[in-house]
Amino acid sequence: MAVNSLREARRTLATRTPDLVIANVQLTDGQGTEVLAAGGNLPYPVLITSDKGGEQLAVEVMKAGAMDYVLKPVQVDRLTATVQRLKAHQRSFEALARQLRSLGTLAPRAEPLTQVMAGSGNTVQVIPLDAVCYFQSADKYTTVVTAEGESLLRTPLKDLAPQLSRDFQQVHRGTIVNLKEVASAVKDEAGRVVLHLRRRPETLPVSRVYAELFRPM
Repeated sequence: MAVNSLREARRTLATRTPDLVIANVQLTDGQGTEVLAAGGNLPYPVLITSDKGGEQLAVEVMKAGAMDYVLKPVQVDRLTATVQRLKAHQRSFEALARQLRSLGTLAPRAEPLTQVMAGSGNTVQVIPLDAVCYFQSADKYTTVVTAEGESLLRTPLKDLAPQLSRDFQQVHRGTIVNLKEVASAVKDEAGRVVLHLRRRPETLPVSRVYAELFRPM
């Protein structure tokens, strides 16, 4: 997957899990490093940059979580070498995983959460994920909003997000919504998008970088 805009990346990563992501450092609406954040733990991200910063550039790219970087103008031989190296890395990882699995030391891949345990007053509630309308960041905690009311999770939103299924989509810096609970997305005259929910009266604002997710098909 190759992307030139953050909006395109978010829209694609919401529905697909690519084997390889190649992103420009300078996108039309953001930074390539934001693509890495948008996709969580991407398997093999590569950044393309025009900066010839040498070793310092390599350090910064690796800090961002990329596996490699390619300088502009992109040379076919250099890009091919990167892809081949990542393929070899993948084969080595898969071989190691098979070996660990045969020894019984590799834990099975974690399945998405099916429920959360949240506090409401002196009560701890077990809430099925299907009952959640949306999650919202609340300082170091996360508010769980259902049709019946609100509860608090001790898990921050950034730690909760990777444990959720693809039915849950981040629509704002501090909001993750259950897409099954979205009744409609309405754009105002200024181009701002708000979500109307099926079982809640309030509306949820959508930040501009996520607005593409609700474009008519």
